Amino acid sequence: MSHNFIDLHTHGIGQYDTRTDNYKDILKMAELHGRKRTRGILPTIYPASIAGMRKNMEAVRKAMESQIYGLKSQSAAIIGINLEGPFLNPLRCGAMDKKSFISPSASSLKKLVSGYEDIIRIMTVAPEVKGALKIIEKCVEIGIKVNMGHSDATYRQAVEGKKAGATGITHIFNAMRPFHHREPGLAGFGLIDEDIYIEVIADGVHLHSKTLELIFSKKRLDKIMLVSDSVKGGRGVAVYKKAGLLAGSGITLADSIKILKDTGIPEAEIIAAAVENPERYLSLL
Repeated sequence: MSHNFIDLHTHGIGQYDTRTDNYKDILKMAELHGRKRTRGILPTIYPASIAGMRKNMEAVRKAMESQIYGLKSQSAAIIGINLEGPFLNPLRCGAMDKKSFISPSASSLKKLVSGYEDIIRIMTVAPEVKGALKIIEKCVEIGIKVNMGHSDATYRQAVEGKKAGATGITHIFNAMRPFHHREPGLAGFGLIDEDIYIEVIADGVHLHSKTLELIFSKKRLDKIMLVSDSVKGGRGVAVYKKAGLLAGSGITLADSIKILKDTGIPEAEIIAAAVENPERYLSLL
């Protein structure tokens, strides 16, 4: 399988991640992903202070500018920025520091994105948090796609997020209200809705193999997007913090492809999820 993959959600790889003010760290991320047949990445910024996130975004911008003058052989192209937060729900922080989450407000959004609107491609927002729907509307207005995630949203609140303009869901089933037969929540909404795109971490740990089968059998196949959610220092498939808390993966999309093939997912469906669907989501096609 020689296809070149698009990874819309990667925090880090090897000894490098987006918690940096050094653009060369971002270039090294691109190089390491590129060696594993990923041709495009969205370096994904962790929630932090607005000043801290802007410092990290500046490193990505400088790395993108560096690539304009010549893409290193085998490096992935840096195609923009993914902001995972900071307008998230502390109840569903996952491995992130909930103290870094910020209450949604127009002024905070403006301070965060000002000057970077042209390269921020995706932002994750928890739609049920007070003020979040206006943030979603504003992001869409300025050309930033919104994923819903790190969220305790009910099904109804997920629908409201979509109505406000959200078009995707960040790493479905992870860091969100669990599916319940009387309250499907954001996860259920992601499986059922015909329009919404979903990120899928196929490392065999974040999602059980049978859950992966469920996703590929139930979800519209043109709305599934494989992501690595890879983090710095990853050794093995998944990366844990203390108490067995998942912090991200240690894989690239090439690894996901093998895992899905072993699960029995047809190759054409896997390629769509790793190449065509992410391209379409970013309107690259």
